[in-house]
Amino acid sequence: MTGLPITGATAPVADSTGNWVDRHAPEWSRPYLRLARFDRPIGSWLLLMPCWWAAALAAGMAHDLNHLPLICALFFVGAFVMRGAGCTWNDITDRDLDGKVERTRSRPIPSGQVTARQAAVFMVMLCLIGLAVLVQFNPFAIATGIASLIIVAAYPFMKRITYWPQIVLGLAFSWGALMGFAVTFARLDVVPFVLYAGSIAWVVGYDTMYAHQDAEDDLLVGIKSTALLFGAKTHTALSVLYGISVTLIGTALWLANSGWFAWIGLAVFAAHLASQIVRLDIRNSPLCLKLFKSNRDAGLLLFIGLVADAVVRTMTA
Repeated sequence: MTGLPITGATAPVADSTGNWVDRHAPEWSRPYLRLARFDRPIGSWLLLMPCWWAAALAAGMAHDLNHLPLICALFFVGAFVMRGAGCTWNDITDRDLDGKVERTRSRPIPSGQVTARQAAVFMVMLCLIGLAVLVQFNPFAIATGIASLIIVAAYPFMKRITYWPQIVLGLAFSWGALMGFAVTFARLDVVPFVLYAGSIAWVVGYDTMYAHQDAEDDLLVGIKSTALLFGAKTHTALSVLYGISVTLIGTALWLANSGWFAWIGLAVFAAHLASQIVRLDIRNSPLCLKLFKSNRDAGLLLFIGLVADAVVRTMTA
């Protein structure tokens, strides 16, 4: 990283202060760690959840847990570095817009900590690490993973042309639902696609809550989002989106002949989502962020149920 010089100050990002990057990371590395969002890893966790769901569900269907720990570990590394690459790309393309929004104007590029070219070099480095993870899998999984880059590249531009950019984010952030099956079976059938669709609805829901933090600024600078589209009807929209998500994930479990532990995991997941809707106040930005972050816990609860089901299915096979 010494070949990536820093321009300007290394002040914290406005909506992410007091984290480990601010306290402990070498000063020269801080802008790059912030570009990759390593100072606030919630997005990486949310990207990881569909990967882990699919890996656990596929392991249960295969009645084989031997490879699950390694697959989950590789997905963990891949999710963090590729989310970092995606966020860096997003910051490069949004650098002018970010400078007009209160919450984002202190990000490394608009604040002058790094240039767009330096950020691009860093993004390529992250992509190479992601490629090193991807090539550990079978050729079909490698091709499936590479295909996701088209969606990742397109996402930053969607907020300029549609009030549904969250759908494109959902397509990208749910891709792991396909990867878990591609890695395990070297093919894709109806189960991963139904799981993928359920995850997309989940992503659109939680990112709508996230987008309400910037709704006023977005309206002023011309950025579109489902938060602006739904407005005061957000609670109803989330009820529909989360309802679709739970229904589709449940359909995937049914198609996969999942057992009681998986269904219990889904029930707890659904209850968590329902509690978010009840507690949500779209005028309360800190609460929107808190509820958005809580989706990591919701995803982990479902994952635990799927792993427990895979263990039982393997033991009784």
